[in-house]
Amino acid sequence: MKNNLLQEGKFTYLEKGEGTPIVILHGLMGGLSNFDGVVDFFPEKGYKVMIPELPLYNMSLLNTSVQTFAKYLKDFLNFKGLSNVILLGNSLGGHIALLATKMYPQLVKGLVITGSSGLYENAMGESYPRRGDYEFIKKKAQNVFFNPAVATKEIVDEVYDTVSDRNKLIKTLAIAKSAIRHNMAKDLPKMKTPTCIIWGKDDNVTPPEVAEDFDRLLPDSDLYWIDKCGHAAMMEHPEIFNDLLYSWLQKRNF
Repeated sequence: MKNNLLQEGKFTYLEKGEGTPIVILHGLMGGLSNFDGVVDFFPEKGYKVMIPELPLYNMSLLNTSVQTFAKYLKDFLNFKGLSNVILLGNSLGGHIALLATKMYPQLVKGLVITGSSGLYENAMGESYPRRGDYEFIKKKAQNVFFNPAVATKEIVDEVYDTVSDRNKLIKTLAIAKSAIRHNMAKDLPKMKTPTCIIWGKDDNVTPPEVAEDFDRLLPDSDLYWIDKCGHAAMMEHPEIFNDLLYSWLQKRNF
């Protein structure tokens, strides 16, 4: 996917298709390629799919927070002249999408969250990340999925390289702490944006009760489950994920 990225100003992003924009926000340890299934499917259905690369490791430590990334997203949407977008976020990306929807509701007409932080997440545990311990990182990466085979060597290597870089490790911990501090339980009941919640029934990072809490607190939400599925439903069961999301978009006339 790297070869297809566009660079304009301070933004690096992928763009494919024409139509209603679906803007995707990746997670803390997740790359743009995590959404390959979405990128392949939705342009064929009349949607423009866009994925900005979040500057997770480029901000100063003081500015490394969920709020900063929500503002970065707003800048990206303004730069591209976009409004009435559908935001789709996984894990930290879901949290950023939720916060951006709260801060800039005029830019967002629909919200999709899967394995989102914002209420609770069982991050990687207090002992994570352990630098230099490849087997430990491998087990943690596998634990993200119901089927550990989804954590390919390429995925494990990418996580290992990130936590082995001291600067990235410090920023990773800062972002994780920001996400934990920024609990949105009091904000959600005021957020009227239609929201699609797609969740893995076997998510160890943001367990199923988190999805139920999102559904209970958000005024206009629909919750869908995927069996035998962990924290990244769009990776582990891309066809089911796409079918659920497409059906919801049709139901909502998006």
